[in-house]
Amino acid sequence: MGQRNLTALIEFILTGVTRQPELQLPLFGVFFIIYTITVVGNMGIIILTKLDSQLHTPMYFFIRHLAYIDLGNSTVICPKMLVNFVVDQNTISYSACATQLAFFLLFIISEFFILSAMAYDRYVAICSPLLYNVIMSPRLCHMLVGIPYLYGTVQALTFTIKIFTLNFCGSNVISHFYCDDVPLLPMLCSNAHEIELLIILFSAFNLISSLLVVLVSYMLILLAIFQMHSAEGRKKAFSTCGSHLTVVVVFYGSLLFMYVQPKSTHSFDTDKMASVFYTLVIPMLNPLIYSLRNKEVKNAFHRLFKN
Repeated sequence: MGQRNLTALIEFILTGVTRQPELQLPLFGVFFIIYTITVVGNMGIIILTKLDSQLHTPMYFFIRHLAYIDLGNSTVICPKMLVNFVVDQNTISYSACATQLAFFLLFIISEFFILSAMAYDRYVAICSPLLYNVIMSPRLCHMLVGIPYLYGTVQALTFTIKIFTLNFCGSNVISHFYCDDVPLLPMLCSNAHEIELLIILFSAFNLISSLLVVLVSYMLILLAIFQMHSAEGRKKAFSTCGSHLTVVVVFYGSLLFMYVQPKSTHSFDTDKMASVFYTLVIPMLNPLIYSLRNKEVKNAFHRLFKN
């Protein structure tokens, strides 16, 4: 097998979501609609939480940053994916592939810990309501979003640089619809076991540590709710964290589906389906969940249009 160095490899070929020609146009239409709703929905949340003074609270501060992440994650992947549906060959340049990988990792890793920060915020709101504004100070809120962005940037750059400073051999076909780290590993000339091990360890740490924070927060929330004597208080507490809990279940559910599959049934095709869900569908659903299930957001929309 001939070896290529970094200067010889100028582009990759993405296999896309499907190789069936008759599905290309219908899928283009579906994903175009998904991306349009994603952009409109997340931009709406961002603008609304910026303009409406009644939404200048820690909870909506985190929701706005989740919207930034969802918009960024979808934009890194979907426009290129839409182009690939209507061209003959799904190519992506070497530098564009590295850039796409870096930003995808940054956004997906940041989302883990932003969701954890939101769970902690809901825990404080329900379990220590009188101290909520003291505990969830602007400084703490900025730390709870700044640290995930910084951590995600460091990890994204580390894996991207490690992969793209090695040589690629043989086929330049990536078995995916975007540049992800796992499909790139089999294409490396040198032994990729070290990078593969690092990816597995950090992926497990990101998933387990962030999910643990969410689970512990909600266990404490449930204990506090069950100790409430007022039925109205319990209902209000459930509604306070209902939207976030829905987002968490959808996000972690799709990831766990991908990670817990037995090796005998695991394939890149099933990874693609899970990836479509958490990179394209979830960023569309999140603003809808927060809009449709949240009276404060609905009221803010009415106030904005009345003005």
